[in-house]
Amino acid sequence: MGRSQESFNKKEVRKKKEKKRQDKVKKRIARGSTDKKGDLDSMMAYVDENGMLTDTPPDPSNKIKTKVEDIEISVPKMSEADRPDPIRRGRLTFYNDSKGYGFIRDAVTQESVFVHVNEFKDEIVEGNMVSFEVEKGPKGPAAVRVKLS
Repeated sequence: MGRSQESFNKKEVRKKKEKKRQDKVKKRIARGSTDKKGDLDSMMAYVDENGMLTDTPPDPSNKIKTKVEDIEISVPKMSEADRPDPIRRGRLTFYNDSKGYGFIRDAVTQESVFVHVNEFKDEIVEGNMVSFEVEKGPKGPAAVRVKLS
């Protein structure tokens, strides 16, 4: 008979595979024998009366009874005193007469608001103080009903 066809390298590869298989079996057995650390009870978290997370369940005797009628599921209505004045004041900082548009700088918020010549109620030039209302335009806030103040 001829010599064995199994070389040193082939033996080493076979040994490594066998060792890997045995390690895998050992790990599987070790996982099965240990306590279940991933069970649902260990993952539960509770919120106490102060809003803090705890791992102990709340005491049922400390529950506060709430009537269903007392729960409001809506946005509270705004009173007339809380509503902001829709009419704003500002200065016409830029106006292009040939194109018919400009910008008004709000006196309170200092934001620039676009204005078109069609919204002018009076004859207005650059630098005049005006009163106006703001509506949503196609590209952002736009001044409407602009008049001298």
